[in-house]
Amino acid sequence: MNRTYLWMLGSGLLVAGLVYVMGNSGGSLASRQTESENGHNASVMLFCAASNRAVMESVRQRYQDEYGVEVEVQYGPSQTLLSSIEVAGQGDLFLPADDSYLELADEKGLVAETLPLAKMRAVVVVAKDNPKGIRSIEDLQREDIRLVLANPETAAIGKVTKRVLQSQGLWAGLESKAATLRATVNEVASDVAIGAADAGIVYDAVLKTFEDVDYVVIDELSDAASDIAIGVIGSSKQPAAALHFARYVTARDRGLQEYGKFGFTVDGGDRWADTPELSVFAGSMLRPAIEETIQAFEQREGVKVNRVYNGCGILVAQMKAGQKPDAYFACDLEFMNQVHDLFPEPVPVSNNELVIMVQKGNPKNIHSLKDLSREGLRVGIGHEKQCAMGWITQNTFREGGVTAEVMPNVTVQTPTGDMLVNQLQTGSLDAAVAYLSNAAGASEFLDAIRIEGIECSIATQPWAVSKESEYPQLASRLFRKISSADSRDIFAAEGFRWRLDSAGP
Repeated sequence: MNRTYLWMLGSGLLVAGLVYVMGNSGGSLASRQTESENGHNASVMLFCAASNRAVMESVRQRYQDEYGVEVEVQYGPSQTLLSSIEVAGQGDLFLPADDSYLELADEKGLVAETLPLAKMRAVVVVAKDNPKGIRSIEDLQREDIRLVLANPETAAIGKVTKRVLQSQGLWAGLESKAATLRATVNEVASDVAIGAADAGIVYDAVLKTFEDVDYVVIDELSDAASDIAIGVIGSSKQPAAALHFARYVTARDRGLQEYGKFGFTVDGGDRWADTPELSVFAGSMLRPAIEETIQAFEQREGVKVNRVYNGCGILVAQMKAGQKPDAYFACDLEFMNQVHDLFPEPVPVSNNELVIMVQKGNPKNIHSLKDLSREGLRVGIGHEKQCAMGWITQNTFREGGVTAEVMPNVTVQTPTGDMLVNQLQTGSLDAAVAYLSNAAGASEFLDAIRIEGIECSIATQPWAVSKESEYPQLASRLFRKISSADSRDIFAAEGFRWRLDSAGP
């Protein structure tokens, strides 16, 4: 049954002596923001896995030389660092040797953003030229081999090694053979380098700074690798400064260059910019659902998001004419498909439905599409070529069999639903076909009538990042904010129905 809807808005290891020095320095956007907010410049505090020490020293020196901002680093085993962060509630950044520790930190509510960085693989470290002829797990268990391993309770390499070998039934025997369990991967490598052990399992990238050692790749460890990422600690008092350094570390032309030199496997990464400018095209009807989130994202990240809101037909025409935004949030899948070559991996985010908008109280007694054909009615719709709303409206008219009867009453075709709302409010129109989200923002003045039984009246809004974007990671972090619980609430209040099953891609 058709009826008038009044849309109402609403809808365990402890570490003692956690000490670091807050220094005075300046230069970057992040430090300038901290100065303006707190009255002074502040250094950034990083908790970093020992396996990344050599490369991080290189990165932070390069950063300090370029921006004059000091980065204080506490190195140690990943688990120990995680416990330090949990107990002390201090620091700005966390870089463990395996992203599983960031997943744990996220579960505990300790990190806010995570930026992917590099990869390391597990190998067997041996003396130069491998004098013991070690080639397999069986060789490591020989009586003449002095074996040292990293503790799986503290070090990421130990955790990863145990997980992979345990699945093959090999861990227990290897652990019992080990002469000792070291707290960090660097200690394992050092033992072999100085001749205190014949072999150990380490990350390949760690050995870049060790002389007189080699490594052996063995089949049993083929699946033992660690993805490395850096996380922003949720309690950081200077998130923009923290994110500035995190973006520097993960930039393909800054930090990733150093990681590559030190033997890490790197791929991708954003282009570096002190203040990156992200370009986002979005359908006009999405503006009330995402604008607040984008503004908060800009402030937290210390970046600029240049957004263009317009009818999706117009946006598509601009992109086909050569404009290439970093991300596109379309009003409907059809208008994403038209630029599939630029955005090959769209993600459906929400749904929005067409409704018939009328004056408050519905004085013309309109209850269906057919009623829009009454003589003398002034009807407004979206422009079929300029916006998804107009395209879907025409499909809806055709499916409802009312095109010939209703179109003679159409006096206005606009590129956005907001224009139709304005004309209804001024009395220039008696009715308009627009999105429910348009009606939600004007419920004090207008009523919305649901269009029953026509599936094509439902639009799906997809998000995608351009394959040519210089800032794919930054765009992905923006999407995670748009996918957050707080953002969902805004979407619901604006008349959208959520599609995503999780908080992000």
